[in-house]
Amino acid sequence: NVAHRERKEKKNFLQKHTKMSVKISIFQSLMFLFNRFILRRYRNPKPKYQKGPSFLLLSDLSRDTLIFNLEGALLKSDSLFPYFMLVAFEAGGVMRSFILFILYPLISLMSHEMGVKVMVFVSFFGIKKDGLRAGRAVLPKYFLEDVGLEMFKVLRKAGKRIGVSDDLPQVMIEGFLKDYLETEVVVGREMKVVGGYYIGIMEDKTKHDLDFDELVRKERLNTGHVIGITSFNTSLHRYLVSQFCQEIYFVKKSDKRNWQTLPRNQYPKPLIFHDGRLAIKPTLMNALVLFMWGPFAVAAAAARLFVSLCIPYSFSIPILGFSGCRLTVEIDEVSSQKLNSSQRKGCLFACNHRTLLDPLYIGFALKTQNITTVTYSLSRVSELLAPIKTVRLTRDRVSDGKAMKKLLSEGDLVVCPEGTTCREPHLLRFSPLFTEISDLIIPVAVTSPATFFYGTTASGLKAFDPLFFLMDPYPTYTVQFLDPVSGVSCQDPDGKLKFEVANHVQSVIGKALDFECTNLTRKDKYLILAGNNGVVKKN
Repeated sequence: NVAHRERKEKKNFLQKHTKMSVKISIFQSLMFLFNRFILRRYRNPKPKYQKGPSFLLLSDLSRDTLIFNLEGALLKSDSLFPYFMLVAFEAGGVMRSFILFILYPLISLMSHEMGVKVMVFVSFFGIKKDGLRAGRAVLPKYFLEDVGLEMFKVLRKAGKRIGVSDDLPQVMIEGFLKDYLETEVVVGREMKVVGGYYIGIMEDKTKHDLDFDELVRKERLNTGHVIGITSFNTSLHRYLVSQFCQEIYFVKKSDKRNWQTLPRNQYPKPLIFHDGRLAIKPTLMNALVLFMWGPFAVAAAAARLFVSLCIPYSFSIPILGFSGCRLTVEIDEVSSQKLNSSQRKGCLFACNHRTLLDPLYIGFALKTQNITTVTYSLSRVSELLAPIKTVRLTRDRVSDGKAMKKLLSEGDLVVCPEGTTCREPHLLRFSPLFTEISDLIIPVAVTSPATFFYGTTASGLKAFDPLFFLMDPYPTYTVQFLDPVSGVSCQDPDGKLKFEVANHVQSVIGKALDFECTNLTRKDKYLILAGNNGVVKKN
């Protein structure tokens, strides 16, 4: 009887426990369904899908977070080839860029993701991480030239901007988006590094997606309203949907074709400094033209350099003109009288600085080789090959002033008060030292537009600067002699007049060229482009 009662109690206990487990399971299932289909929808309403972001131009987005896809929703062009070609050429050299170029037909036959992986590998493999500055010094110029004006206006209205790229590495886009478009957060693909060198492989895309998901979740909690802008052929919209953006806008290729290019005067930050040798965007056709012209460019540059160094000006000028070099000279009336005077002694020419050849072309314009130029830093190769006399300054104002006065007593002297070159239509601050060495200063405005190659560099070998300038099909210079300005060699007791004269010379040249005057200096340029103070090694 005792055993029978124990079995019965055990059976009743199991039956009660089973019923309780079933009730709990049913309750959990009901709670899951409630959370999945009712509560979650209430907290995160289904996003609105729009076909274009133009409607946002009429909306107030000052309190919203805007997430946009760089290549799918901001840039007008759909091709990423030019940007990888720039990295390959500027960071890896001519051979690496040529390999990428000849591989492109094969890359175009691959899937989009595989093609990007190949371009990343060719462009980055073996590049030193600390030495890669193309993302901040080279690429922003070409990204800005490809930004759609309509999308840019939408971005400017947002309270916070998050830029995302599915394909481009973080190191390529971060400098552009943060420095020039004022994007607060940038999410790109991270590159794998071994021993301080890139191995040409990006981190797993899953990690990139998880980081982005976490970022969107935080923004959702912080701002409460997140708007996404992407295109149909990118994967960004999947993550926006999964994180319940309130609104998602899709950009079509037809929309991009109707976009206007962002004008230079609407850049959030003026593009004053940029580096790199290429002066044109290396699209597929432009790259083909560059590689076809390359062998002829080297031969033409060598011939032009030989003529400039070894043949007198009276003969070299027509020969250089026949080879494609162009020189336009403009002289104001007062300067013409001064330069043509029979009693003229040494003249001080103060010019803006476009390339290392500025003093040489001023000599061409004056048809004389009896001219001297001074510089703070010049490569040893350029110093040895220069057809005119070059003197290196010491950065000591007293000794440099005495040296310049001595040189001026011996003949014409050319100075570049900016202290470094500037490619864009801006003038850097003029150092006032030149105003103290002569009673008469002749301002000279020079321009040298680039076609294929820039004849200046901040992080490369300066010895090659004249060669790259002469590699252009038509190296062009315009030299304009302006009306003389009085110096302050003997009358500046409080030391203020020299700054006024320097600023006046800067403004006169800026007005003649329609350039904007700035207070930026040589140090600012090299800190931005090369990460140093601009000291050039003697090579």
